[in-house]
Amino acid sequence: MAKGAAAAGGKGSPEAQLRAFVAKFDAKNRTLIRAVRKALRERFAGAFELVYDNYNFLVIGYSPSERPSDTIVSMAADANGVTLFFLWGVTLPDPKRVLQGSGKQVRRIRLPSVGVLARPEVKALLAAAVAQSRARFRASGRPMLMIRSVSAKQRPRRKPAGPRPRRAPPESVSARTGSGSPLDPASRRSG
Repeated sequence: MAKGAAAAGGKGSPEAQLRAFVAKFDAKNRTLIRAVRKALRERFAGAFELVYDNYNFLVIGYSPSERPSDTIVSMAADANGVTLFFLWGVTLPDPKRVLQGSGKQVRRIRLPSVGVLARPEVKALLAAAVAQSRARFRASGRPMLMIRSVSAKQRPRRKPAGPRPRRAPPESVSARTGSGSPLDPASRRSG
């Protein structure tokens, strides 16, 4: 797959495309996405940022190489907020049991605020993920942003405004036919 804007079929620089992807979210989530990205860029200064604007989520993976299979963590954002995924989380030491999930490989941490990344147990998980990585991160430099894919069809990135409409309860049998009992003479038809 080609790199940058050409890979996603978009226009403008990869950074401009990412700004447009983030702009689809409400103000609270936009702020959180930017803050989490800034913190992860500082933590993984020599990383490749691999961006996927998929159907369900906006995902930014942090990898020591251009290969998606080398990605060790990713942030995923949807209308409900931001989650940090550890792609080999099942193998990480987690004595404080902060990782969630029960699959064979991936574990996650919900990020209600960027402050979660500063917690010692989360810092330890990030360090362990780097230590377990097959490939090594560059020692210095800025992260390299690559737009890997953009889905034409996407779920809404914002929650609907106002309360959710309630469905009317189903009409009961007794409301349609009287008592609803086959023994009720009023519900029988004369033939």
